[in-house]
Amino acid sequence: MEYFVYGRDRPGSFGLKMSLNGEHWSFMDGYGELLVARGPTLTGHGDDAESTGSLHIVDLPDEEAARTFAYEEPYYRAGVFESVLLCRFHNVLGRTMWDFTEAVDGYGRFLVITTGGSGPAPAPSKHLIVYGELLSLDGETRIGRAAMVEAPDREAAATLLPVGADGRTESHPWRFGGRPGKTPIK
Repeated sequence: MEYFVYGRDRPGSFGLKMSLNGEHWSFMDGYGELLVARGPTLTGHGDDAESTGSLHIVDLPDEEAARTFAYEEPYYRAGVFESVLLCRFHNVLGRTMWDFTEAVDGYGRFLVITTGGSGPAPAPSKHLIVYGELLSLDGETRIGRAAMVEAPDREAAATLLPVGADGRTESHPWRFGGRPGKTPIK
């Protein structure tokens, strides 16, 4: 079962987060082959962009293992995150971020999350990196959708995941994660 884990950084926690990178990467190394997608959300796409959160989609056996992954993670334990969204993830495309090979020059990457809403599923697009349904931990209730996409800007990214009139969409600049100097684990 795949789980979606998105920790939103607490304001002012960037320095603490950077001081914990080694511990975070060591923790993630224990899950290497189980990761579907990972990476930070950012304030923008430039070299001076700061982290605003951490996304992980991971294949784990059950809810208990998912809670351990989310709440034993060094950033969480140190108080970096102001909140954590933890839910089941139905991987509609059935691929990992490392399977994505259609990158377009000049496009940025974004994490788009929709909650509520009754909009249609997104149209097939070569710009969807990973896409899926967000479900309650028991898998019974649809919460929304999430996609990692490439797009020319944040607004265009948000349009790739329709939500409908009664829902909410958020779009965050995002980049592929992984230990610096290493090829991401597939």
